[in-house]
Amino acid sequence: MPAWTDQLRFAFQPVVNLATGSVTALEILARPERGDVLTAARRSADLDDELAGLAVRSAARQETLLPLHVNVFATTLVELPGLTALRKAVHDAGRRPWEITVDLGGPFTHVPRRALLEAVAGLRQDGYRICADGVGDGDLPLRLLGDLAPDLVKLDASLCEGLDDDRGRRAAVAAMRQLCEVLGSLLAVEGVETERQYAAVREAGAQLAQGFLFAPPARRPAAGVYVPEPPEYGPVASAYVGGGRPLPPAGPPVTQFLQPAALLPMSASAGAVRSHLTGFPGVSGVLLVDPDGVPVRAIDRDRFLLSLSGRYGHALYADRPALRLADRPRTVGADATAWEVLDVVTGGHRDRTGDDVAVVDEQGRCVGVVHLADILRALAESRVEEAARLNPLTRLPGSDAVNAEVDRRIADGRAFALSWLDVDGFKQVNDGAGFAAGDTLIRAVGHALARTAAELPAARVGHIGGDDFLVLAGPGEVEPFAAAVLDAPWSAGGLPVTLSLATVECAPGSVRGHEEAAAALAPLKKAAKALAEASSWVAGRPGTRGHEVRRGRRRGD
Repeated sequence: MPAWTDQLRFAFQPVVNLATGSVTALEILARPERGDVLTAARRSADLDDELAGLAVRSAARQETLLPLHVNVFATTLVELPGLTALRKAVHDAGRRPWEITVDLGGPFTHVPRRALLEAVAGLRQDGYRICADGVGDGDLPLRLLGDLAPDLVKLDASLCEGLDDDRGRRAAVAAMRQLCEVLGSLLAVEGVETERQYAAVREAGAQLAQGFLFAPPARRPAAGVYVPEPPEYGPVASAYVGGGRPLPPAGPPVTQFLQPAALLPMSASAGAVRSHLTGFPGVSGVLLVDPDGVPVRAIDRDRFLLSLSGRYGHALYADRPALRLADRPRTVGADATAWEVLDVVTGGHRDRTGDDVAVVDEQGRCVGVVHLADILRALAESRVEEAARLNPLTRLPGSDAVNAEVDRRIADGRAFALSWLDVDGFKQVNDGAGFAAGDTLIRAVGHALARTAAELPAARVGHIGGDDFLVLAGPGEVEPFAAAVLDAPWSAGGLPVTLSLATVECAPGSVRGHEEAAAALAPLKKAAKALAEASSWVAGRPGTRGHEVRRGRRRGD
């Protein structure tokens, strides 16, 4: 063993799940007592690989079950795509590749892009997870980040400094959260040191965090971490569709609630499982997996220990395969949502309602488990948060929800049509028929829009307030809305009422955000109001003069 290893120690820092408040993994940090081995590792791929292997071996000596984060320079992965020392340490420690996340750090500037992507693909093929580390204070190009599509993006601690007061930094974190949504990545923020930073990180939508607030790096994995009381409603994914109604298959992603899984080979004896459960009181169950890490059977802690606690339980089962006391595992894909987990739970036997649900990757390998309590808590918060955003008169969401969806479609490069609908002379309607008749009219218009949107999965409807509504749909999907609200007769207190609809059709790249789409919509709304006294509809495109009259006629025609 090289002499420099005698002066090398490792520290462990928890990675905290902000949705559940639990430790989801440990990052292993090299701490040389003398010398500058980390700088040397940046120049030597062999040394960096060996450091990664030593990190895994140090974790094995701590007997921790938590997944591990191991730091590797991007240049090392290109030069040594096999990472022989790391892989050998993982094997010798009895770990599985999917329990290891490789935190790729810069510099990236002179790293051959294709070689890096091929090396990452090789690691992924074997089950290793990939993290882009130090994002926001390094040289990782956004294009390369998109090509890597890492399982996790870690924002550098420098972004967390002043996050609670700096609007620009909060916007940067929120933008990265939106990018992670598109890439299918989780977002982590490093360097959380104060409760105000913690609140700002949660508000920005990060799912994971590290920092001294939770626990400092220590030579032994922390037995517990400090997590402040979350805000009244935590950051959860909005799940509304046309008509503002919740859409069950949407909702927070299951990866937001991922917990480490206790895995044992399917050949394990009941005695071995019992030792595991009694040795780790926090483990709620064990998954028996095949050599590829695919769950074969699931063991619930309480039912299993109850079976062995009977008069002859230990004698009957201790030396026999644990499979005899196991159930079929309940699994969901890593791309599932909280609602889909709930479907799996409610569709099974009532006696297993509280069992963990295994989360598996595309190859069927277990990447963790989720607890029903975490899922139910998040869905309840989601419903409360959604209800708080709904207009009390129409039960439709406000403009924020529609604007967020517009920005998502722009980021995805999708064409869309944004429409603005209102009642002509609504103040006069209220003055002539009374506010109660006006409320009844607005409620009826909202319901007509909601019914139409229910038939169009990609459509979104929002009630800005008063008599103003927003409709977001595909370029060819506005006609059903026009037919529902413009071709129908409307009245309030016996007085006839007309409506005006303006639509801006946005091709990919024609607008950069919902603000530009709204600005292009404003003159079209004015044009619709200028038509003769009948329900009207005009449409146009950003950056072009003129408009098309689709309902109504110009005055004098």
